[in-house]
Amino acid sequence: MMFTRMLNYLLTAAVSVASLLAITPDAIAAPTNYMVTSKDGVKLAVQESGNPDGPPIIFIHGLLGSRLNWEEQVQSPELRQYRLITYDLRGHGLSDKPSGAEPYHDGRHWADDLDAVIEGSHAKKPVVVGWSLGGVVISNYLATYGDRHIAGGVYVDGVVELAAGQIVDHPDVYRDMNSPDLKTHLDGERTFVGLCFNHRPDSDTFSRLLANAAMASWDMQKEIPTMTDFAAEGISKAHVPLLFIYGGHDALVDTPRTLARAAALNSHIATKVYPDAGHASFAEEPDRFNHDLAEFVKSTSAK
Repeated sequence: MMFTRMLNYLLTAAVSVASLLAITPDAIAAPTNYMVTSKDGVKLAVQESGNPDGPPIIFIHGLLGSRLNWEEQVQSPELRQYRLITYDLRGHGLSDKPSGAEPYHDGRHWADDLDAVIEGSHAKKPVVVGWSLGGVVISNYLATYGDRHIAGGVYVDGVVELAAGQIVDHPDVYRDMNSPDLKTHLDGERTFVGLCFNHRPDSDTFSRLLANAAMASWDMQKEIPTMTDFAAEGISKAHVPLLFIYGGHDALVDTPRTLARAAALNSHIATKVYPDAGHASFAEEPDRFNHDLAEFVKSTSAK
């Protein structure tokens, strides 16, 4: 009798939690993986999880990353009510890594990639979330395609412009990252990944992030500093809501100057600063970030 009552209690609690999330356990689809092709033929690895019928969120990682950067988001109970779409940028992860400078220099290629993911996933009015270099991708998308196909954008410690003053200067690190000597190159990658955090993650997670970095295209890394960006056009022409979430201890992007530049381009942006976080605020304070993101998505869905 006691066992039966306990079982009924657990089942009732599970149903209550699912109701609070506005989904049922059956609504959570198993993660899926597929490829989409960008305009220039580059194939991009896409992954989906969460509620396939929920409002879509597309996550765009940063330099030397992959979809694995978003583990705290795709595993989040608060976010699993949404359709969670991640993809590996060109030159990263399981996506194509074409050789040479041309596939990476023109920022419109990166905008085309995001468009290919939106079109290939059939995501209707997604919120796009870009970390670090992912911010440039959002800006270039807005400049190239406008905002009619997205519900809003979130810049997470995002690069607004690849410009002096906004990017914290680490010349030795970037020199080592592009060294032809393997040991020097890998040491540079390790230093760069370390600079992403004010509070470094556990050793297993950090090792995984280093593996991410080691997979990234060397040609891509050499070209990124001169990649064209169109923030002035993209951010200024956006009418959808834009939220900028930055760490107060960002060692790679100058938070005050970057937010000031973004506000100068579009006075309607909203900003949040996590005082104790570094460049990876979404990973250092995942519960806070996931809640802020969920609230932002709800606000865009209500419009």
